Formats: sequence, structure tokens, C-alpha cells
Amino acid sequence: MERIEGGVTAAKGFEAAHAAAGLKYKDRTDMALIYSQVPCVTAGTFTTNVVKAAPVKWDQQVVKSGKKSQAVIVNSGIANACTGAEGFGYCKDTADKAGEVLGIDPEGVLIGSTGVIGKQMPIEKLKAGIEALAPKKASTLEAGTEAAKAIMTTDTKEKEIAVTIQVKDTTVTIGGMAKGSGMIHPNMCTMLSFITTDAVITKEALQSALSEDVPDTYNMISVDGDTSTNDTVLLLANGMAENEEITCGTPEYEEFKAALHVINEYLAKKIAGDGEGATALFEAKVIGAESKEQARVLAKAIVCSNLTKTAIAGHDANWGRILCAMGYSGAQFDPEKVDLFFESQAGKIQIIENGTAVDYSEEEATKILSEPEVTAIADVKMGQESASAWGCDLTHGYIEINADYRS
Repeated sequence: MERIEGGVTAAKGFEAAHAAAGLKYKDRTDMALIYSQVPCVTAGTFTTNVVKAAPVKWDQQVVKSGKKSQAVIVNSGIANACTGAEGFGYCKDTADKAGEVLGIDPEGVLIGSTGVIGKQMPIEKLKAGIEALAPKKASTLEAGTEAAKAIMTTDTKEKEIAVTIQVKDTTVTIGGMAKGSGMIHPNMCTMLSFITTDAVITKEALQSALSEDVPDTYNMISVDGDTSTNDTVLLLANGMAENEEITCGTPEYEEFKAALHVINEYLAKKIAGDGEGATALFEAKVIGAESKEQARVLAKAIVCSNLTKTAIAGHDANWGRILCAMGYSGAQFDPEKVDLFFESQAGKIQIIENGTAVDYSEEEATKILSEPEVTAIADVKMGQESASAWGCDLTHGYIEINADYRS
């Protein structure tokens, strides 16, 4: 596996574009197109929130139908959530317009939206945006990057990555882009992730690879504990690499899944680290667990604890908050056996051993916790399983952003 430059346009046959439709934001791009030169098999995972945005319902329908897709239309600024039949109708209008200007089957058009909940989509502006996108589509790395920027809301930076793998003697590329900064607590935030690959792979294998990986990547991040109405991960494979077809249960499938994990984990961590108002990416790693599920529950509880997140913001080694979060997580463990460490580029320090504080330097701990990426490692000494979760510190900036988000 090799990391390469780029995102969704890195894979053969994929193009992207961006446009400023004026849906909510002024003087910035707010629409993106991902386009494949040939139809793609698709896979997807979606929010578990009972309140699902219209684009989520639309995409679920497309993915389940088995229809091949050639385009994804994404907008930022308006979520098209809690908009009833009218909002769902706008999804059809979007797909029909994309089909018209791109010359593709509208029934396979996928849609992503992110932004304010409850506001109806200004559909004529959206249609005009699609008309602007079509002639601009290109396969350049720049086109992919600009598309990643266009789907940002409160994000401070675009998020994209690409890798290559060898399938027998053929090079296969996987690229992705994502957005997410607030309302992040996926259970498959507002989180959107779009992944492209030129692999020849069955739909069953594509969906299986994605579904198996999401629990250890996107579902292990949290910024604020709010599961969005719009969470969507879409994976498109156009087969233009012309490799031998990848099917479930083969070594090639495992290689593809490993590469997909690199893409998903990278994007998930970028979302967590770009949390609204955040100054640090905070990772909780639980080791020595008796089951994967126990490790996941404990790690997620740590990164979701507001008290822990504020301690990280203050560079304070307040380990009691971490042990407390583990204790109310619902996972069973013996607190008198837990060892806890803090780690960053500034070093590693043990804070507690067998549930009680060791003699450590507060000054050294503060130095370690002052880095932009900080990890808490909890060893529960019950087995061999482990899991990591990712979040961020909680600062005044989060309140400032969300107190007037609609205005």
C-alpha cells in the first residue's frame, strides 16, 4: 500500500467540480460534484438517527436498489432535513437536473447535504449550481481539492486522502474526501464522506468492506455527542483499473479492506481533530480488554466526556475524569487494575497504576498535554483486545460557533 497525493479524483476515471450557488454562504463555494466516466457499483452507510434528512433517505433507496451511479451532488449550508415531502421531492429534482446536464441515468444520482436543519432548499439556486458544475468537472488533483473545500461548513480545512494497492499485477487506487466539524457523534455527524475507487469489485464485497470498517473508524469519533440527521458515507467503484474482480473472502478483498481502513481512519481523525473550536485531537486507546466491544465502549466514553475534554483543553492531567467516564460507560472492568498513560510528541508519562495515582511530574504532564495531538492509554488488564476512539478538546470556541450558527 502506498499513500499518494490527492483525494476523490486520484482514482482512474473520476472527476470533480465546485461551484458557488449562494444557497446560504456568500462569496464562497457551496456545491461539489463527484463524477465517474462510467457507471459505478455503490455502497453506503448512514446515520442511525431516527430523524433522517431527505438526502439520506434518497441515497439509501439508490444504494439498496442496486442502481449504478455516475454522480454525487453535494451542497453545504442547508441540510435538507426535517423538510417533509417537499424536501424529498427536491432530491428528485436534483437527480433529474444532474441527469439532464450530465447525460446520465438520474435514478442513480446520489446526493449529500450538510448545514442548517429545517430550512427548505432553494431548488432553483441548486439547479443553477448543477448547471455550473457540469462544464467544470475535471480529473485534476486541484479539482478534487476544491470540491473538498466546497462541502465545508464550520470546518477549518479540507479533508482528503488517496492510496494505491496492488491487486495481482494491477494498481488499484482508492481516494476520499470528507467534511465534519460539529454535530459529530456517528453511529452508522454532520459528517459526510465520499470515497472513490477504480477497482473491479462486486457490490457485495464493496458493501461488506465498508460496513465492516465503519465501527472502528467513523463510529469511533465524537466532537459533541450529537448524532446528525445527515451522516453519510458513500463508496463508488467504477472498475476502470481493470483488475481481476475482487470478491469477499479472498486475499485481494482483505488487501482492499485494509486500504479502505487507512482512508476511513484518516478522514475520521481529521474530522475529530477539526471539531468546532478545537485546539487538539484527543485519542483514547483502551488496551488489555477482554473483547473488542468492551474496548470500543470504554474508549468512546473517554472521548465523549465533556469534563475530560475540558481538561485536555486546559492541559490538565485530571485522570479522575477519565476513570469516572470509564466507570459509567456500561462496560465492566476492575478499576483497581487500570493503568493510565498520557502520550504525545512531547513524550509519555504514566499517571495511575492499578487505579491509584503514581508520583508523576505535573509539569511534564502539562507539557505532554499541550501538544496538538494527545493520547490517553488505558490498560484494563483483562485480555488482548484493543480499540481507539478520537475526539477533541472542548473550548469556548465551540459555544461561540454554535450559539449563532443559524444567523
